[in-house]
Amino acid sequence: MSPNPVARRAPDTLIILFWVALVLVALSFVVPAGSFDVQTDPDGRTLPVALDSFELSAEGAPGTPLFRADPDAVGFLNAPFEGLTSGSRMSAAIGIMGFLLIVGGAFGVIMKTGCIDRGVRALIQRTERDPIVVLPLLFFLFSLGGAIFGMSEETIAFVILLAPIIVRLGYDSITAVLVTFVASRVGFASSWMNPFNVAIAQGIADVPILSGAPLRLVMWTVFTATGIAITLWWARKVRARPELSPVHASDQHFRGEADSDKVQTRFSARDATALALIVAGVVWVIWGVIAREYFIPEIAAQFFTLGLVIGLLYLWPGPNRLGANAQARAFREGAAGLVPAVLVVGMAKGLVLLLGGTNPGEPSVMNTILFTLAAGLVHLPEIVSAWLMFFVQAVINFLVPSGSGQAALTMPLMAPLGDLVGIERQVTVLCFQLGDSLTNLIIPTSATLMGVLGAARIDWAVWARWILPLLGLYAFLALSFIGVAVVIGYS
Repeated sequence: MSPNPVARRAPDTLIILFWVALVLVALSFVVPAGSFDVQTDPDGRTLPVALDSFELSAEGAPGTPLFRADPDAVGFLNAPFEGLTSGSRMSAAIGIMGFLLIVGGAFGVIMKTGCIDRGVRALIQRTERDPIVVLPLLFFLFSLGGAIFGMSEETIAFVILLAPIIVRLGYDSITAVLVTFVASRVGFASSWMNPFNVAIAQGIADVPILSGAPLRLVMWTVFTATGIAITLWWARKVRARPELSPVHASDQHFRGEADSDKVQTRFSARDATALALIVAGVVWVIWGVIAREYFIPEIAAQFFTLGLVIGLLYLWPGPNRLGANAQARAFREGAAGLVPAVLVVGMAKGLVLLLGGTNPGEPSVMNTILFTLAAGLVHLPEIVSAWLMFFVQAVINFLVPSGSGQAALTMPLMAPLGDLVGIERQVTVLCFQLGDSLTNLIIPTSATLMGVLGAARIDWAVWARWILPLLGLYAFLALSFIGVAVVIGYS
């Protein structure tokens, strides 16, 4: 399949941030600064800001200079560094950036051991006599991977591995994409603990990291069960009448492939132990958040511990051993893979500083923008306002398909905007994660989607026509859960 021209021309997220910065600088010369009256309770906690307390600054539009040496203000050229060094170990940008690097390195080691890859292979081998059983199991596992550690790009390799097997079992390459990429995106969208979108968005929005898990667990269960049902319906339909598949002709490539995938390293007791440790690690993280109120530093240390323990497991001689130097390289590569996200988080924080920061009590252009947006939404029902947030995130995702990048770009604005119109910040995060993740099933600017379709030899136009009804179903479910979250005061 030829490269998609839309994906090829899509600008890098950093380029988008640069142009956004130029627009914000221009706005600073036009939009006057404003502030809200900030009140605190007897315990010193800040109370919700009242919309009618907004006042414009007598100084008017502040303007942003090209360069500024004043440490209390930010110039256009100062914004990247100031953004990267802003915040604390408990918040954006410093805390979130350190969290990403540590977690990325830990999962780099885990993925390098190959335990997950061999586990999937072993599952397929053991269920080959009853192939309809393997499909829901695969969908469940990949959805779990998307929910727990944000599995995304890794699905490209799994499509390369599984597409020939699934086609030869009597299904089609669309089925292979469903149980891998689609399942991971479903888990990503409905996750209760994904460190790369939920945790980042919550950290930026000053919401306790990985809080709100009960509703998200229900949502993940519903989303995953829906995906499994659709997958089984399609698989049975294609197996009964293969000619109904829109990729029947292109799948001939996989039917003719040699059975080279049967030559593989065996699934060992060490691999089984590693997978059990991953499950135990996830339980530990959830326990820490709920029972001990662990935050960014502690959760990062938990993921590091998980990577370290699994790494030590593979140091001992035996099948599938991974040496210390190889593990160190895997940690560096895993962390390096998230450096683009780290840069985006830091530089997006610089954009917030260009607008004057997020202190509602200090005059800033940010406060004026928030007041203007809130004034347009305040008369709408809260559910409608939340739904509009979801659709805005979905549209932005076309330009910024990176979950961490979109969180860094939009949450500094969306979180306080939600405050002004009476929407809990947890609901705002929910709107972000659903709007960010689901549209990645279809947008041609998603490098992962285009890589998956290339591996499965599916043309994007064919895929778009097939996935659109399923995307509509998931959008309906997303709006339903957002509505429930607003009604129950999800926090």
